Amino acid sequence: MKRPGILLAAGMVTVTVFLNGQQTDSTLTVLFTGDIMGHDMQIASAFDELTGAYSYDSVFKFISPVITGADLAIGNLEVTLGGSPYKGYPAFSSPDAFAKACRNAGFDALVTANNHSADRGGNGIARTIRVLDSLDIPHTGTWVSSEARDTLTPLIISGNGIKMALLNYTYGTNGIVVPPPKIVSYIDTVRISSDIRTSREKGADLVVVFIHWGTEYDSLMSAEQKKSAKAIFNGGADIIIGSHPHVLQSMNASADQNGLNDPVVWSMGNFVSNQRKRRSDGGAMVRIELKKQGGRTYITGAGYILTWVYTPTENGRRKFYIIPCSEFEDRPEFFQSSSDYETMKLFIKDSRRLLYVSNTGFSELISAGGWWIPLKK
Repeated sequence: MKRPGILLAAGMVTVTVFLNGQQTDSTLTVLFTGDIMGHDMQIASAFDELTGAYSYDSVFKFISPVITGADLAIGNLEVTLGGSPYKGYPAFSSPDAFAKACRNAGFDALVTANNHSADRGGNGIARTIRVLDSLDIPHTGTWVSSEARDTLTPLIISGNGIKMALLNYTYGTNGIVVPPPKIVSYIDTVRISSDIRTSREKGADLVVVFIHWGTEYDSLMSAEQKKSAKAIFNGGADIIIGSHPHVLQSMNASADQNGLNDPVVWSMGNFVSNQRKRRSDGGAMVRIELKKQGGRTYITGAGYILTWVYTPTENGRRKFYIIPCSEFEDRPEFFQSSSDYETMKLFIKDSRRLLYVSNTGFSELISAGGWWIPLKK
């Protein structure tokens, strides 16, 4: 079982993950998820009228084993923890219990730079950081000052002898001006290249850029995404992980005898939200396998796990469950209604139609006997 510990050091944050009580070497499996959102209906669902408290643990009931099954799990927290009054779109502020549930579900780190980072202004940025720190959840993408950014960047996560730098940027904050000295990390390819160089200087074996970009609800990557990706790879990044469009976009990588090169995930879609329109009611978790050998780190495999948000009504209240699609696509009896089951099947069909045609280097992974294996098409 994963047991993360955090060590603050000058010029960076280092997170060391111990597996089964010891550090091993050679391989590391990293899992990324898309947008973790908190709409009004999700907030209402999490509230217990008897206790007056919020709990989101049930949201991750079916997906937590997938999260904890990876050595490292990283998600995009697309809400602020700005305190009450709690609100969904357009100015998100979720209860602290939401972040606590992410930790309980197995997330090792969260990124916080997205177009909703400044929804509650400078105080919301600062409070989000304080809450994540109080929960011992490593994070990157927003800071209380330039001094904090310089001290805490890059976020380096070490596991199994591999040091991975995590960088995070967003295209904007919905026109909201971030009040100084607070900082939200914006996409600036010159700055990104500089951060990548700093990551290498700090000993990173591999650099991941987790980026908030693209056009909402568009299944095709934009010209601007392609331009940015080219500049980021030219700047020395090893992996690009994208979020924001709220629907899936393709995942691409080239291969040679050493493994995969320049893998880019254009958009993972929604991990959890109350968006129920076609294609926005689910997403994909991306699982990447790393290997360190002879002083070099290789990307030896990449795949994705389709997920869908199931929203049945239980005891008069709407619930939210993130479910791994392959475990439930042949279980119609699990669902409250046939329409729920058919809606999930439509999401699976749409996703496979898109990704089977447009993906290169990434295969769908399905559950089989406790393992995640490539699906034979």
